[in-house]
Amino acid sequence: MSTSKITEVILGVDTHLDIHVGVLINVNGQLLGTLAVETQVSGYLKLLAWAKSFGLFQRAGVGGTGTYGAGLAQVLRDHDIAVFEVNRPDRTKRRLEGKSDPTDAESAARSVLSGSATAIAKTRSGAAEAMREISVVRRSAVKAKTQAINQIRSLLVSAPQEIREQLWDTKPAECVGNCLHLGSLGSAPFLAVLATSLRLLARRWTALAAELKELDDMLESLTQQYAHRLRNQFGVGPQSAAILISVAGDNPERLESESALAALCGVSPLPASSRKTVRHRLNRGGDRSANNALWTIAMVRMRSDSRTRAYVARRTAEGLSSKEIQRCLKRYIIRDLYPLILADLNESRHVG
Repeated sequence: MSTSKITEVILGVDTHLDIHVGVLINVNGQLLGTLAVETQVSGYLKLLAWAKSFGLFQRAGVGGTGTYGAGLAQVLRDHDIAVFEVNRPDRTKRRLEGKSDPTDAESAARSVLSGSATAIAKTRSGAAEAMREISVVRRSAVKAKTQAINQIRSLLVSAPQEIREQLWDTKPAECVGNCLHLGSLGSAPFLAVLATSLRLLARRWTALAAELKELDDMLESLTQQYAHRLRNQFGVGPQSAAILISVAGDNPERLESESALAALCGVSPLPASSRKTVRHRLNRGGDRSANNALWTIAMVRMRSDSRTRAYVARRTAEGLSSKEIQRCLKRYIIRDLYPLILADLNESRHVG
C-alpha cells in the first residue's frame, strides 16, 4: 500500500508521574483507541508502536512536555514525531464534558488536529537546559538566603535591647558575621535558644551565599561560552541572559518570529479595542521570569544608556506613564535581542 493511501493518525497524551494515557484519533476526528503505559522507555516505545499500527503517525499532542511528559516527548522526537505542547483543557469545556485522563488525552489530540496547538515542545538536551537548571536552583537559593536574614532580623528585633545593639547591623553580611560565632547570651532558657537559633541561621545564610557564588560562577561561564552575543548587549547580565536563552529553548526553530518570543516572555501587547476606542492591554501571560529579566534590562538602560534615556524623555513628553514606557521598552528589547538569541542557540548546538 502506498504511503499516500495510509490514513494519518494523531496521538494525544495526558501525562502523569507513573502512568501516561494516550488516545488516538484519525484526521477525520474519529476516536480509534486508548492506551495507558508506564512512564518508562519501554512504555513510551509501546505507545509509539501502538500508534503506528493504526496508520501514518507523524504528530502528537503531549501535556507537560517540560515535566511529566519530558521523557515521552524525547522518545517521540527521536523517532521523527512532531511533538506539540498542549495546555490544560478549557475550564468551560471541562465543566460541560467532565474530566478524566482519556478525555484530556483526546482533547490534546483534537487540539493538534484543529491547529490550536501550535507550540513545538522544547528539547532539553543543550546549553539552554543547563542554564534553566542553574536558574531554578539559584532562584530557590536566593529565596532561602533572603528568608534566613529576615528571620535573623526578626529574632533580633524582639531580643533584649543590649543583645540587639550588640548584633544588629543594616548590612546582611555584617549582621550574619556578628551572629556566626555567637557565644552565650545568658543562663535564661530563652537566651540559650536565641543564641543557638541565631548561630544556625547565620550558618545557613553563609552556606547559601557560598552556594550562590558557585552558581553565579557557573552561569558566568555558560553564558560567556554559549550566549556571548547576548552578553555583549548593554544591560544583559549572566542571570538575564540565562533566563532568556532557557525560555527560548535548545531548538530555536520553534520560534518562528520575534513576536513568538515576545509572547513567550509576556511582552506582546494584546488588542483591547471596542467601537471607537483603539487600544492594547498588558499581556499577563508568558514566562514571568523572562518578563522580569527584560524589566531588569530595561531598568539598567533607563538609568545608564543615553539612547534609552532620550527615548524615555520623548515618550514622557508625549504623555506616557513610566509603566507604559517600560512595556514599550521590553518589546523593543526583544526585537533587538531576538536575532542574537537565535544565533547563540544555533551556535551552541553545533558546539555541543
